[in-house]
Amino acid sequence: MEQASAYTADQNQEHQRALLSASGLTSKAEIYLAGGCFWGVEAYFKQIYGVLETEVGYANGETLKTSYEELKLTGHAETLKLVYDPHKLHLAEILERYYRIVDPFSHNVQGNDYGTQYRTGIFYTDERSKLLAEFSLANFAQIQGREPAILLQPLANFILAEGYHQDYLDKNPGGYCHVNLSKAQDPLFPGKPLPADKDVAKELSEIAYKVMRQHGTEAPYSSPLDQQFTEGIYVEQLTGRPLFSSRDKYDAGCGWPSFTMPITTDVALYYRDLSFGYDRVEVRTPSDNHLGHVFSDGPREAGALRYCINGAALRFIPWEEMEMDYAALKPFVFEPRL
Repeated sequence: MEQASAYTADQNQEHQRALLSASGLTSKAEIYLAGGCFWGVEAYFKQIYGVLETEVGYANGETLKTSYEELKLTGHAETLKLVYDPHKLHLAEILERYYRIVDPFSHNVQGNDYGTQYRTGIFYTDERSKLLAEFSLANFAQIQGREPAILLQPLANFILAEGYHQDYLDKNPGGYCHVNLSKAQDPLFPGKPLPADKDVAKELSEIAYKVMRQHGTEAPYSSPLDQQFTEGIYVEQLTGRPLFSSRDKYDAGCGWPSFTMPITTDVALYYRDLSFGYDRVEVRTPSDNHLGHVFSDGPREAGALRYCINGAALRFIPWEEMEMDYAALKPFVFEPRL
């Protein structure tokens, strides 16, 4: 890992993601979300990086057959089938984004839609998803101070909806839905505003300033965070924005803190770095602070990416200190025991 003196600052999001996707492997997992009108739920989640496929249908009713007109009779809920890459998009992020587009305390009502077919629910197909969703819902209830009306159930009797419902808002952009699609672009955990330039140097150590603001590199094995493996999260030095989870940290033996993925899909920007005669992918924060680089020599079972990050750019928040400001991040650290 060497100090970068130049990089191409291509801000095009699709280009950034292409740089990342070309480096890693693709895996698939699935979750089913009932959130009222499935048109908007699908259109919202299609905007999230790491979502691979979406289909809408009817789930957890009493029969093996139903249709849009029969939902009140068969007890099915309008449901999104979401296929995602768990090494690029954490299920905890999917659920956090889901909580933001539904009324989590409403029974059988979302927006202007009324009826049991519009109930909210998380329907799982594997034990790992069940345990994480269970923890996520319990954590959400504790933060909110009351129990949500969101059901947690194994998937049953999923029936694909009629063709005209698939990608409905793509084909009918003026169609009604209670979901505010622009929320997909809202940062999940933005942290504090970046300090004014004149104050940045006062808040950082000399090496942190060199790394974050001057695209520098700390010496290998110099950061105590390289061998930090207790539960918690790693946040940006200047803003406190969550960047990585201990769940995704591993010892790469390279001398810098290494992770298989960022904590959420909106905390890293990617640039092609051609400095020093190399062709690398630089990782920066939305605050335009340099973090390090991402390589394709990570653990294959975790997607094959290695985020090689300067510890000087990070601050570690242990699990027991997350309760006040970072309680909502606990599901991102939680590791189900199967």
